[in-house]
Amino acid sequence: MKTKMVRLLAMVMVMAVAGWAQDTSALHPPAGSRLALVVFEDLECPACASADPLLLQAERAYGIPLVRHDFILPQHHWSKEAHIIARYLDTQSAQLGEQFRQYIFANQSAIYKANLRSWADKFAAAHHTALPAFYDPAGALKAKVEADTALGVGTGVKHTPTIWVVSDSKQMPFVEVPENSKLFETIEKVKSALPAAPVKVAEKKTVTKKK
Repeated sequence: MKTKMVRLLAMVMVMAVAGWAQDTSALHPPAGSRLALVVFEDLECPACASADPLLLQAERAYGIPLVRHDFILPQHHWSKEAHIIARYLDTQSAQLGEQFRQYIFANQSAIYKANLRSWADKFAAAHHTALPAFYDPAGALKAKVEADTALGVGTGVKHTPTIWVVSDSKQMPFVEVPENSKLFETIEKVKSALPAAPVKVAEKKTVTKKK
């Protein structure tokens, strides 16, 4: 009995330490923004494809940034390659990479490992560019995708999509969205905790009258 109690206490301590050690470095808005959406997603994940239009709607409605992070689920066969292609297109322009992710989500049900490249080539052609035969020759983009996934693990991501509303508020710096239907409710909750922006007072200029 005593041994079991010791093991239970040890497990609780390990879980507590894991909670304290959560990496929150990704959970902040970009410079110049007070509020943002942060999502860890997998391009082959049906739930992510379902959530994407809602995230885009919230981005437009609130005028806030949507920050995407790669989180590759091991059971998905073509996801990592799709993320690497998206990263390559990011190097051409951030807008192009964003449009590719939306394109993959929109056509996800028709994509599989053997035809991913043809879908990517079709997208590139429609956007007046071409995808090189070797778009990641040194593996640098693959390393970034894997680093993002590791960041997600450190942040506590256990499923995709995992969505946070993040802010510059010390009172409520980040809140995970419990389910897609609660996205706008969560944004309003975090938004209400934002401190009022400081009011800039115009400096009075001293005018010297000429004698």
